[in-house]
Amino acid sequence: MAGVSDGAKGLPDPRLRAYVCGYSGYLLRGFEPGTHVGMPGTGLTVIITIDEPISVPVSSHPEQPGGTWDMLASGLTVRPAVIAHNGFQHGIQLALTPLGCRALFGVPVAALGSWIVGLPEVLGPCAGELWERLASTVTWPDRFAVLDEILLRRVRPVHWDSELTRAWELLSGPDPAVRVAAVADEIGWSRRHLGNRFTAEFGVTPKDTARIARFERSHAMLRNPNPPPLAEVAALAGFYDQAHMAREWRELAGMPPSVWREREVFPFVQDQQHADAGR
Repeated sequence: MAGVSDGAKGLPDPRLRAYVCGYSGYLLRGFEPGTHVGMPGTGLTVIITIDEPISVPVSSHPEQPGGTWDMLASGLTVRPAVIAHNGFQHGIQLALTPLGCRALFGVPVAALGSWIVGLPEVLGPCAGELWERLASTVTWPDRFAVLDEILLRRVRPVHWDSELTRAWELLSGPDPAVRVAAVADEIGWSRRHLGNRFTAEFGVTPKDTARIARFERSHAMLRNPNPPPLAEVAALAGFYDQAHMAREWRELAGMPPSVWREREVFPFVQDQQHADAGR
């Protein structure tokens, strides 16, 4: 069965861009029923469905049973989630920054951890308005405008330590050679103090944040329809070698990258559509 997709990507209102990295609308239909993997990343996940709820039979938190949600939010994790589908998915995914978690939800990322929660639990009553208005809006640009309007109403000022901000920027950033000890030295904290403060805010350790960022870089390259060879991906992403990347993928994605590319369908179809769509 040949699947088709429709979707668009959009940037939030400039006043939201410190909190929300982007909007990704998707409509995928005509696929064989199956599952796909929700990958760890440096952004918090928010999903708002249209038409049908999302089914997550395996959560990224080992103590959380599977469930279904019309709207969900999840923090940072070093474990994959499994998302089931009947060949159809329709909704919008948002990538929030840790600052966005504070500004929109009023809590640190660590309060979410790797749990999946219903969006009304953290966004409040406006989550219901958001879901209803998105479902009754037809075009992607108009849906993104609804998101802008409601999220701007929700934003609250956030005051963060400059040292903590800098540590996050370095450890989650594009430098594949970043080291925790060097980050601690740069911001003037001991490695132990960095670990305690960082984990209390973000819910993951500095070391795991660097791992997630490295994995995310490799994941982005491998989503390309014509990715570089695996050995090149490993080097560019910051792994010691291809074997190191395969070990990390087994832990963070549940399978090596070659197997993931063979099994996964949705991301490649969705990315191809997004290349020509936008706001």
